[in-house]
Amino acid sequence: QVQLVESGGGLVQPGGSLRLSCAASGYILSIHSMGWYRQAPGEQRELVAMIGSEYTNYGDSVKGRFTISRDNAKNVKNTVYLQMNSLKPEDTAVYYCKARYTDYALDDYDYWGQGTQVTVSS
Repeated sequence: QVQLVESGGGLVQPGGSLRLSCAASGYILSIHSMGWYRQAPGEQRELVAMIGSEYTNYGDSVKGRFTISRDNAKNVKNTVYLQMNSLKPEDTAVYYCKARYTDYALDDYDYWGQGTQVTVSS
């Protein structure tokens, strides 16, 4: 069993900031990458940001405003954070955490969290 626990969503005014976090736990040998996608009503799910051992990728619409980071300290291992600044109404969406990992059986998986709502509105 694998769990992705997301937190940090909510309502914020335009220009404000939010910080999302996602913690992975369970039958995980190693995580190759973790990050966030988002989906607005009527839209396709799109990349926000992903982080691997040696790279970070950002969606074009969030570059320069969002920053993804990964905490590998022993007590909070496999946790990623998404710092979202200068938020715009068009950032409103459900944000989904995603992890690509290898389990102890040496099988590879993509796993999604349940999603957390981010609403940017005055």
